[in-house]
Amino acid sequence: MINIILGFLSTIGALSILFASIGLIRMPDFYLRLSVTVKASTLGVGLFLICAAIMFPNDISVTTKAIAIIFFLIITAPVAAHMIARTAYITGTPLWKETVIDELHGMYNKETHELKSDPEEAEAENPPETDSSNGQIADSEETTE
Repeated sequence: MINIILGFLSTIGALSILFASIGLIRMPDFYLRLSVTVKASTLGVGLFLICAAIMFPNDISVTTKAIAIIFFLIITAPVAAHMIARTAYITGTPLWKETVIDELHGMYNKETHELKSDPEEAEAENPPETDSSNGQIADSEETTE
């Protein structure tokens, strides 16, 4: 029975990492690639660590380490992805041309490097640009690559 559970969890973990790899190739821009790889790879690695904890039930050090790694992985991966995406946005990485809305457009002050959360406060500090640009949304497919 344990072998069936291990096989099932390992298969789901491997498929999750496979989907992360496919998503890395198939997603059209940096932000979607980051999102799909962080979520799927975290799930895949977490499932493999659960398999390791199940595989060695009498070795408490393996189980403890697996649980600790899963815990820190779940805590740190989304925060790291958020920080990477924020840095990419601030440095001007373009969004996909079919992005519907850029919620951060006009919220970042390039002079003070502050990102505001209140649109009215951000507009008071950053008057809207006179051109009709869509923020960082790419104009063509080539600019998102």
